[in-house]
Amino acid sequence: MSVLVLALTAGAVVGLALGALGGGGSVLAVPALIYLLGFSPVDATTASLLVVAVTSLAALSAHARDGHVRLRTGLLFAAAGIGPAMLGAAVAGRLPAAALTAAFAVLAAAAAWRMLRTPPPAGPSVPVRPGRAAAAGAGLGGVTGVLGVGGGFLAVPALVNVLGLRMRDAVGTSLLVITVNSLAALLLRADTLQGLDWTAVGPFAGAAILGAWDGKRLAAKVSGRTLQRAFAVALLAVAGFMLIDAAA
Repeated sequence: MSVLVLALTAGAVVGLALGALGGGGSVLAVPALIYLLGFSPVDATTASLLVVAVTSLAALSAHARDGHVRLRTGLLFAAAGIGPAMLGAAVAGRLPAAALTAAFAVLAAAAAWRMLRTPPPAGPSVPVRPGRAAAAGAGLGGVTGVLGVGGGFLAVPALVNVLGLRMRDAVGTSLLVITVNSLAALLLRADTLQGLDWTAVGPFAGAAILGAWDGKRLAAKVSGRTLQRAFAVALLAVAGFMLIDAAA
């Protein structure tokens, strides 16, 4: 199978996940770039940040038009996590990689289990106190910094379980958090962009943007409970894969 076909297929899957579930971009994109397209881990991480940033931004605009983005909550959530994420990243350098992977898998599984057991909030999302949003964002930022992944996949459960947002609002607001975080991380990696294989990254990103629009339309056709269950099952699958990888 040609690189172009692989890039288009993988990009579409990444975009579909982001558009429908508000997360999963980096978790899916990095392995695809490494194992399907032959990127080095460093280049795959940089390319993933770029793809996830532009794709999340495209999907964000569609969710915002439908009123499913809590702008103030999302910005507070993202901004509060930047400092703790940097501290967490410094701590991560002192810990074994396998332990970090296993820790993320356990945390992801716990979040998924809670989402499976807890029905989504009924009616409109409740007003969120700024302090609570900032505290939740700081906690997630620290966890993300230590574990290295989990922006969207952990943001959605936090927005639903901690802040009480409806699933649709959590998906849209998560895309705002992902966009801010990805762009901030890209600024620190700007010097690595020139070495990317743009013949693969370009089609990957283009297919991801189209997939995100399809994902958004798919999310609009299913109930909040069904969407929450689908997200939880996907999160459990990611957790299982990471546990196997940590044990290998």
